[in-house]
Amino acid sequence: MESNFLTTVFLPLALFVIMLGMGLGLTLKDFQRIWLEPKAVILGLIAQLVMLPVVGFMLASLFPLSPELAVGVMILAACPGGPTSNMVTYLVRGNVALSITLTAVSSLITIVTIPLVVNLSMQQFLGEAVALRLSFLTTVIQIAVITLIPVGLGMTLHRYTPGFAARIEGWVKWLSLFFLALIIVGLLAKERANVASFFLQVGWVTLSLNVVTMALGFAIANLARLDAPSAKSITIEVGIQNGTLAIAIASGPTFLNNSTMAIPAAIYALIMFATSAVFAWLIQYQRPATTHPQTVDSE
Repeated sequence: MESNFLTTVFLPLALFVIMLGMGLGLTLKDFQRIWLEPKAVILGLIAQLVMLPVVGFMLASLFPLSPELAVGVMILAACPGGPTSNMVTYLVRGNVALSITLTAVSSLITIVTIPLVVNLSMQQFLGEAVALRLSFLTTVIQIAVITLIPVGLGMTLHRYTPGFAARIEGWVKWLSLFFLALIIVGLLAKERANVASFFLQVGWVTLSLNVVTMALGFAIANLARLDAPSAKSITIEVGIQNGTLAIAIASGPTFLNNSTMAIPAAIYALIMFATSAVFAWLIQYQRPATTHPQTVDSE
C-alpha cells in the first residue's frame, strides 16, 4: 500500500467509518449520563485523560526509546478510548452504557487536550529547538472536523432512522476493525526495514502501558467501590485506545506527517485486543455471584 494513498485517502476514510460507527450507537442521553452516574464517569475520565498520559510519560522516559517513538507513545496516550471498547465491554458483561458515555465524552475533551499533550511531549523528547509543532487552534479544528462530523452523522441516523442505524451499526464496527488492520499492515510494510527494531524498542513499552493502565483502572474502580460491571467498563476503556486517531495525528499529512511516530499506536492496536481477551478470561472467575444480576443495563 503506497504511503501517500495510506495517509491522504485511506486513513481519513478509516477514521470516518470508525467515528460514524460510534455515532450510530450514541444518543444525547449518553452525554447526560455524567449527571446520572457522576462517580463512575468522573473516575473513568480521570483514568483516561490524566492517569493514562502520566503513565505513558513515565514509561516513555524510563525505556530507551528514540525521541520519535517516545512522542508516538504520548500521542497514543493522549487519544480517547476507542469505540471498540463498547463492544468489548459488552462481551465481558460490563456496564455498556457507562462505556459509551466515557468514549463519547473523552472524544470531545481530547479534541482540546491532544495538542497540549503532544506539544509538551515533543518539547520534552525532541528538544525545545525542534521546529515540529502542532498548531493548537488548527489542530483542535482539524480533530473536531474528522471526529465530530461522522459522529454527528451517525447520531442523526440513529435519531431519525433508528432501524437503519441498528442494522448497519454492527457492520460498520466490523468494517472499522478491518480498516484498522489494513492501516497497521500498511504502516508496518512502509517501515519494514525497521519493524524488528521498532518492536524490540517499543513493544515492551506499549504492552506495559496497556497492562499497567488497565490494572490501575480496575484497582481505582474497586477502591471507589463501584459495582463490578462499572469496574470492567473503566478497565476496558483505558485499555482500548482510538489507535486510528493516534496514527492519523502521527502520520497524517495535515498533522505531524511522521510514520515513525505512528508505530507505537500500530503495535498497541495489536496488543490491546489480546490483553482484553486475557482480562475477559480472568474476570469471569471474579465475584461470579454479584456480576450476573448487573449485566443488563438500561439506557
